[in-house]
Amino acid sequence: MQKLQSQGVHHITLVGAGRQTSIDFWEGVLGMPFIFEQPNLDKPSESHLYFDPGDGRLITIFTDETRTAVQRRTPTDPGCVHHIAFAVSRVTFLQAVARLDERAIKHSGVKDRGFMDSIYFEDPLGLLIELASYRFEPPAGFTHADVLMEAHKLRVTRGDYNIAEVHLADAIQALVERARATLSADRRPKIHTEG
Repeated sequence: MQKLQSQGVHHITLVGAGRQTSIDFWEGVLGMPFIFEQPNLDKPSESHLYFDPGDGRLITIFTDETRTAVQRRTPTDPGCVHHIAFAVSRVTFLQAVARLDERAIKHSGVKDRGFMDSIYFEDPLGLLIELASYRFEPPAGFTHADVLMEAHKLRVTRGDYNIAEVHLADAIQALVERARATLSADRRPKIHTEG
């Protein structure tokens, strides 16, 4: 028996209200280009809007002009989506609080997650949205997931509660040392002395 190996998120589809509510939020607030629209092929009374979240994947919304936006937190029962997180650059993240405030969008403020920073707020239908910004860049040839797995191992070995910046820095060093050859006989850290 073999696994059905995934290769990334293809798309996420949400149930929306009216068409313009979705366009105004996903493109007008989050900057996701509205790239195409067609009928919902399983329910012709609905429209199916497609947005590019920035990585060429898709966020899609089923809209229906008979539904109105009701701002209440979406269910968080088992099996429900708790939130969707979107990556933003550090410079965008540093502007997020001000940009949400100027739109009068209630938000959590900046949350320290150890390996990243987050801000949470709800879309017009009550879905919790997270803007997330990593505090590190992975070394060439590695992914954020590679660094996080290595940082997790270091955190567990050291008995620390959560991943912190020191784990990330040490993880990046360990990955580079394992992946990159050197002519030096001794790769241990050194102390620089003047003179």
